[in-house]
Amino acid sequence: MFTIEHDFDATVVTLVDEGDPFLREDVIVTAFEDCVTVTQFDPRLNEERTITLSLTQLRDLGAALDLPEGAYQISRPD
Repeated sequence: MFTIEHDFDATVVTLVDEGDPFLREDVIVTAFEDCVTVTQFDPRLNEERTITLSLTQLRDLGAALDLPEGAYQISRPD
């Protein structure tokens, strides 16, 4: 399950783990104009952990999900 909210400066997608038996904490993806953050609560540390991806890194991640093992570089068309 997931939710989508449009805030003033970002779009927020929350991914809720519905699998069993080992449910993970919700993942919150926040898309800003210049970056994307991914946040998840870590119960071992009792704190939220956040990573920030540039839009280039996000593009590369999306491409990587459909490619076989290897090293790649995406070039922009001229």
